[in-house]
Amino acid sequence: MSASVKSLLSTLTSRGPHRVLRGNLAIAGQPGVVFTPESGLNLPAVAFGHGWLTSAANYRQLLEHLASWGFVVAAPDTERGPIPSHLGLGTDLLTTLDICTGVRLGDGTISVHPDRLALVGHGMGAGAAVIAATQRQVAAVAALFPAPTAPSAENLAPDLDTPALILAGATDLASVSSNAIPLATAWGGRSVFRAIDGASHNGIIEGRRVLAAVGAGKHESKTARTTRALLAGYLLATVTADKTYKAFADPEAEIPHTAVIDPEAKEEPKAPKLKIGQLAGLLRR
Repeated sequence: MSASVKSLLSTLTSRGPHRVLRGNLAIAGQPGVVFTPESGLNLPAVAFGHGWLTSAANYRQLLEHLASWGFVVAAPDTERGPIPSHLGLGTDLLTTLDICTGVRLGDGTISVHPDRLALVGHGMGAGAAVIAATQRQVAAVAALFPAPTAPSAENLAPDLDTPALILAGATDLASVSSNAIPLATAWGGRSVFRAIDGASHNGIIEGRRVLAAVGAGKHESKTARTTRALLAGYLLATVTADKTYKAFADPEAEIPHTAVIDPEAKEEPKAPKLKIGQLAGLLRR
């Protein structure tokens, strides 16, 4: 592991150099929020999809963090009920990108380049981002702790040649609430699949949330910081083509607090446990 990667990860954990402004997407007809750098033309943009029973407000630190690194970041605040439409959220992500590229933001000093776009989501929002990516060419997709959706994201993934970052929690990688492994296995383009040490799939959700009533775990500060850094580094490397952060788009790079996962690797069979009598017999041979 190079010292430079460790240093970059530490840097990306902190906020970037830009002062952040907050706006309301509803002014343009789409419920949601938008965070931007204070100024800048032809900026990269991210449309972010929230998870199940959460809202854009539960990801404020994540959205502001990306904006501080130079991205326009917009999150629709729809499909928040117990039976959401994943297709509907995907459509809202596309509408959000249209607003970002078609409207001058702030006082007119902020604009987005139409070829520097990314779709990002958490949980069901990750699946919605994949759904949206089948309908619009973007520079990158990031699926943070993806969860099963209808239609199935892994069934759509083989047709996508878009670069992708797939993050999962090491503690629940194989749980029924995660489809990270089948999504990574099916992805048609270049992908980076990492598991974050000690992380669970709901660890990045901030503040009060309905999920607490159904037994979801608490906010995990370490998971949130690592996720923000990995996501920022990946988007800087792919969407803005900043070679400084190329390691974050390298599926073989060693990055602290993470493990690269080969989704097609077969698990080694475990040796059978021997009883005391069997063990004694082996020792006499």
